[in-house]
Amino acid sequence: MPEFTSYAHGTPCWVDVTSPDLDGAIAFYTSIFGWEAATDPRPEAGGYTMFSKNGKHVAAGSPPQQEGMPAHWTTYLASDDVDDTVRRVADARGTVLVEPFDVFDAGRMTVAQDPTGATFGIWQAGKNIGAQLANEPGTLNWNQCQTDDPARAAEFYKDVFGYEIDEVDVGTEQPFRVLKVEGRGVAGVREHVPQAGNVPPHWSTVFAVANTDETCRQAAELGGTLLLEPTDLPDIGRIAVLRDPAGAVFQVLQPPPG
Repeated sequence: MPEFTSYAHGTPCWVDVTSPDLDGAIAFYTSIFGWEAATDPRPEAGGYTMFSKNGKHVAAGSPPQQEGMPAHWTTYLASDDVDDTVRRVADARGTVLVEPFDVFDAGRMTVAQDPTGATFGIWQAGKNIGAQLANEPGTLNWNQCQTDDPARAAEFYKDVFGYEIDEVDVGTEQPFRVLKVEGRGVAGVREHVPQAGNVPPHWSTVFAVANTDETCRQAAELGGTLLLEPTDLPDIGRIAVLRDPAGAVFQVLQPPPG
């Protein structure tokens, strides 16, 4: 089902793009994904802009909080108790970058970094559960941590969120590690995608699209950069890696038919 009303602990539940050119980001993503954008009018919201599709929240955008911060996408992992999760992050040798705080009545959050350097958000739902629509064209489809030390990263996330881990041989030096909640794969940990260039460890956001090649063509016309040409992955779909005009990297995936 593409509509969601809650997320199990540890499941990626939200993504947002931080961009020094928020107006440009809004124009870019609404064009390629068919989103509608609405900026929170409250001054204390700092220009946070919600993206919706078919009237359902799917992602958001915001300006950087610090000068010089590069454009990037952030993945948020659902938590039943952010404060407890923060303690687990510290115990597992991660770094808490922002102490937990309430976001109006929407929920409670923090930002942390795993021991390999990948940054991620943690979200405890209040009135906002996160993405209300996913796994259909123009919405969130998958999230994965891409790092130089996937084994260490996977153990960290297992310690913090209690994931089961499946190791899948994908023909690379390191297996693809699937993070599972209640027996279901919800995210992955893998080595860097070489075509993405010299980027630090990060959580990559993957959006479903109806046609990968058409999305890449449209993104290029709008000033985006194709980092990985559309590629067919057996049983997964047709994937590509893109960079938006301000520099934020993301992926698009056309799932296989059926």
